[in-house]
Amino acid sequence: MEKPGMTVSRWIDGVLEKNDLIDQDSNLRAVVYWGHAPNSQTRGKEMVEAMKKLDTIVIIDPYPSATAAMAAMVRKDGVYLLPAATQLETSGSCTASNRSVQWRERVIRPLFESQTDHAIMYAFAKEFGFDKELVKNYKMWKPDGDAKWEEPTPESILLEINASNWTIGYTGQSPDRLKAHMRNMNVFDVKTLRAKGGKDKETGYVLDGDYFGLPWPCYGTAAIKHPGSPNLYQQTRSLMDGGGCFRANFGVERDGANLLAEDGSYPKGGDLTTGYPELDHVLMKKLGMWDELTDEEKKAEGKNWKTDLSGGIQRVAMKHGCHPFGNAKARAVVWNFPDGIPQHREPLYSPRPDLVAKYPTHADKAAFWRLPTLYKAVQEKNVKDDVAKNFPLILTSGRLVEYEGGGDETRSNRWLAELQQENFVEINPADANDRNIRDGEYVWVKTPTGAQIKVKAQVTDRVGRGTTFIPFHFAGWWQGKDMLEFYPEGSAPIVRGEAVNTATTYGYDSVTMMQETKTTLCQVEKSAA
Repeated sequence: MEKPGMTVSRWIDGVLEKNDLIDQDSNLRAVVYWGHAPNSQTRGKEMVEAMKKLDTIVIIDPYPSATAAMAAMVRKDGVYLLPAATQLETSGSCTASNRSVQWRERVIRPLFESQTDHAIMYAFAKEFGFDKELVKNYKMWKPDGDAKWEEPTPESILLEINASNWTIGYTGQSPDRLKAHMRNMNVFDVKTLRAKGGKDKETGYVLDGDYFGLPWPCYGTAAIKHPGSPNLYQQTRSLMDGGGCFRANFGVERDGANLLAEDGSYPKGGDLTTGYPELDHVLMKKLGMWDELTDEEKKAEGKNWKTDLSGGIQRVAMKHGCHPFGNAKARAVVWNFPDGIPQHREPLYSPRPDLVAKYPTHADKAAFWRLPTLYKAVQEKNVKDDVAKNFPLILTSGRLVEYEGGGDETRSNRWLAELQQENFVEINPADANDRNIRDGEYVWVKTPTGAQIKVKAQVTDRVGRGTTFIPFHFAGWWQGKDMLEFYPEGSAPIVRGEAVNTATTYGYDSVTMMQETKTTLCQVEKSAA
């Protein structure tokens, strides 16, 4: 239980790999797809084989999703669809890509049999017998007086997140502060995101100086009123003005070199004008700050800023303009990565096999995140098999403006569906002409896995010669066949198409186990119909 688990990118191998090569007692027997699109994961052809072998597949989503159709295509039982509420049917916090947090209010109660994610999670916990532990810090309620479904309030969930996420500064964004921001959006400057004056009439909370959404890191408790950090590592601002420095997360010295910041490098206005390690009770005493803690906060003795749940160490450090996580140099050499400094390594499916010897990939790994992970074995086999000769085009994938993620929700929206009605492969005019392919014609895109997907050709100079591009938001076709019959009646997306990841190949990052979606090889051929 205490070993790192399998990443979501590798669940396929958790099912299909030989058991004696897996670092756990058994292969995976059940998979829960909770708001997750299978077509955003690589190796779709092998994924279907894994779906066949599972005992149980549970799909929790507002939409049946491609998972439901793929599972229905290959099995008759053991698949369960649990309808989840959309964001409009519940309240709670959500985080934007700029790290700002917003509070959203419920617009309507959940429709039909759908339930909120936290209601479903609580119901699961009751079945498995750990419900009391799950909700011991939560306030429970029954929305709309529903007698059957009880759930934690979104406010108490966020407060527990606030109480436990010291290290990333997800602590100052309390429900009350976020709600005050939403009620007074007019006081925030649209360019700087900062409140210019303003006071919340409902709570009396002074908004002046806050950055909208209190972008994390927002350190300390909500009572400290850290304004959020619109930019990371900005020493021209004080800590309480949203400024920051580099974290002293890797010690104070390595190989004789000092890792702490040099004299004069510190957030503006800080009492400490040089580098310093992360704050704990020992350093606080040396600096003469310990007696500024309350008697209750002093019970944190033996802890540091990350584990002092009273927040006292952070409170006092921030009062002195000192970053509780220390002040260090940027780490340009990541010594615990396979490549401390990034270097070129040819992809497993290299279009240039002549470069593999010069820029080889990593050695194979055993029991990496519980599973064997292949690098050199795959690369060398591809060179031996002349894969680059038989599949001479690079295949990469990416996003469109019109759709989001796996696309089941956005492709079910008639206004968005109208904008992009079919999946396509972008191919350079020279490559298209060599294959007698014209713009708008159906083509087959084939890859070394044996998979082939049928898409429209989009002949364009947006991709260079030798390169193709397919967006990954599509699903609902399987190697040339429309899967409409496998969706529950009336639930299929308006736009369906081939998933590029039906055809993508093996490959995983050597640190994070993130899947390889940007480099594989393919061949494009004109379709007869």
